[in-house]
Amino acid sequence: MTTTRARNTKVMNRFDLTRRLVAKLKDEAVIGGIGNTNFDLWAAGHRPQNFYMLGSMGLAFPIALGVALAQPQRRVFALEGDGSLLMQLGCLSTIASQAPGNLTMVVMDNGIYQITGSQPTPAASGTDIVAVAIASGLSNSSWAADEDDFERLIDQSMSASVPTLIGVRIDDKPGTGTTRRDPVQIRERFMEGVGVRRPF
Repeated sequence: MTTTRARNTKVMNRFDLTRRLVAKLKDEAVIGGIGNTNFDLWAAGHRPQNFYMLGSMGLAFPIALGVALAQPQRRVFALEGDGSLLMQLGCLSTIASQAPGNLTMVVMDNGIYQITGSQPTPAASGTDIVAVAIASGLSNSSWAADEDDFERLIDQSMSASVPTLIGVRIDDKPGTGTTRRDPVQIRERFMEGVGVRRPF
């Protein structure tokens, strides 16, 4: 997979990209990071295989790693913002060392901490998240040039044998909808959705 510098990629819309991803899914698990990332996941098509992270920055990729290792026959997607990922950059090295081929990570990079007031993240002024991922050992990492390229990269990841990381530049539009903030219900529905707990 080739890399494209972030500044050469089209600025896209997070909800549109999330809808495009969800439209391709069947029983794959999706872990949504905090804030607008999981608001858009909820609005794009609520499914029992979706897990909505509430209140902990940077944990979407580590949680997705755990799901991918526990269920190696299931494809797992993780959606995370640039600010949240920067809180847990060490997870990239851990994921590279574990190398789950069924894991695809999507970094929604708008260069701001949008939920807390749109302060700029380090990604706004020079940190290239895809380059960091590659340097961490995730060689199957690249920027999506536009929406069609994003869909192509998602399709490729469905049959990948190594972890995939896709960086997308997004605009600063707010999230669509609001996730229902019920952690117990989110957990229980997800566990049923991935077949590790039967409904009562």
